[in-house]
Amino acid sequence: MRILIFGAGGQLARELEQVLEGDEVLALTHAEADICDGNAVERQARRFRAECLVNTAAFHRVDDCEDEVERSFAVNAVALTNLVRAAQAVRATLVHFSTDYVFDGAQRHPYRETDVPNPLSIYAMSKLAGEQIVRQYAPRHFLIRTCGLYARGGSRGKGGNFVETMLRLASEGRTIRVVDDQVATPTSAADLARGLAPLLHSERFGLYHMTNLGSCSWYEFAQEIFRLANLPADIRPISSAEFHAKARRPPYSVLDNYALRQAGFPELPPWEHALAAYLRERLRG
Repeated sequence: MRILIFGAGGQLARELEQVLEGDEVLALTHAEADICDGNAVERQARRFRAECLVNTAAFHRVDDCEDEVERSFAVNAVALTNLVRAAQAVRATLVHFSTDYVFDGAQRHPYRETDVPNPLSIYAMSKLAGEQIVRQYAPRHFLIRTCGLYARGGSRGKGGNFVETMLRLASEGRTIRVVDDQVATPTSAADLARGLAPLLHSERFGLYHMTNLGSCSWYEFAQEIFRLANLPADIRPISSAEFHAKARRPPYSVLDNYALRQAGFPELPPWEHALAAYLRERLRG
């Protein structure tokens, strides 16, 4: 399959390039193809004769989105019209990624794909708007909601991933304060890429939740990072209110990979296993 990836250089794009070795893959950076530029997107899709367009580009600095509303919707929603048109022009499948933040966290059991979103932040609203464009106008689509991605190299757009930030703060001897009232499922981008590969080669189009299994608070995740890394850390739990983040986060945003199971695809490993594998790979360099 000829797969064109937008957002090269990001953590998920890099992992996808590695697992899709059996396909012909071209990954384009923002400079090579800005998804907000419809002509550039379609030109690249035609030039490559793409059979599948994968969008990993996004504006995902959640707190900055509160101040940059226009940019949030331009990148996370309006740009999806460019990708939809390009996919239609070359008759390609469209793959797009969304977020657990589309839910408000009011329920206390994992969210299925059929549960009704209720976003709390500008970021989440813009991502939900992007979802709606894909679902309405791209009949051949895979829409993937995931949560708390981390991978080697981190996320340049966010200044690094959570795992690397925790390890750095501990190595500096800093007191680390982490919220203990937001429960989610941190997810390995490597696991997500491996889980996505067989789905892309199917025609089981639609909306899928894809995260590692299980759940934890961010404080519990940080504790496990330090335990597995055998690294002493001065870590203290705080509430979301004490953290004073600009954007509201859902207190509970665990996703149930229900559609994935129903379609007969294997689920991703438990988050504890994914974290241990990440740290082992990190030690190997």
